Amino acid sequence: MPPMTSDGAATRRNGHEERVLSVNVGGIREVSHNGSPVPTGIYKHPVDGPVAVDATGLAGDEQADLSVHGGADKAVYLYSHEDYLYWAQELGRALAPGELGENLTVTGLTCDVVRIGDRLRVGGALLEVSVPREPCFKLGIRMGDKRFVARFRESGRTGFYTRVVEPGAVQVGDAVSLVETDPASPTVRDVHDAYVGGRDDAALMLRMAAVPRLATGWQEWMARRAEEAAQAG
Repeated sequence: MPPMTSDGAATRRNGHEERVLSVNVGGIREVSHNGSPVPTGIYKHPVDGPVAVDATGLAGDEQADLSVHGGADKAVYLYSHEDYLYWAQELGRALAPGELGENLTVTGLTCDVVRIGDRLRVGGALLEVSVPREPCFKLGIRMGDKRFVARFRESGRTGFYTRVVEPGAVQVGDAVSLVETDPASPTVRDVHDAYVGGRDDAALMLRMAAVPRLATGWQEWMARRAEEAAQAG
C-alpha cells in the first residue's frame, strides 16, 4: 500500500497539536569505560533560538561513532515528553531534556503510535521516521548505571531516529505535524520488539526487512537474520 497523505486531522494526536519542548545538541567528549577513555556525543544540552537542520543532523551536534548513531538514516533523534515522565517515575527523579541523548524532546509521538516512514513537519524541516534507537553502553555511562541500558531496551520506550527530507530550522515551541503516513507500516515499537524478541522468526524478519522506509542497515541485518533463522530450521 502506498503512503497516504494526511487530510490534516493527523496533525493532531490525542486531540492536540504536538510541539517541540527542547532542542538539544552536544559535542564529543571522552568518558571512562572499564578504565579506558572512549569518545561519546551522548551528552546533549538544550539550546535557544532557531537551529539549522540538514541531512547530517542539527548544527552544533556531533556523534562519536557514526556506525551506530548519525548518518543519513539517523540524522535526528526524537524522544517523547511522555516517556520522560515514565522514567522520572521509575527512577524517582526528574530528568533534564536531552539527558537520554535526543536532539528533539517532543510531546506525544511515542513509539507505539509513530510508524516507520511517517513524515513529520517540525518547524521548517521535514523529517522521515527511519528506525528505533537501540542503546549502547554509553547510555549507561550517561545515566551512571550500566543496568539502565537493559531497562531502556526492555521498556520499549526507545524514541526514534529520522532522516532529513527537507532541511530547515527548528526551535522550541515549533509544531510537530504528521504530514504523511502509511497505516500498513509497522510502528517503531513493532520494529523494536521484532529486533529484541523476534530475530529467530524467519518470516517476521523477512517482513521487517521489506518495510520500505526502514533504515537500510536494519533492512540488511533483518534479511540476514531471516536467512540464518531459516537455515537453523
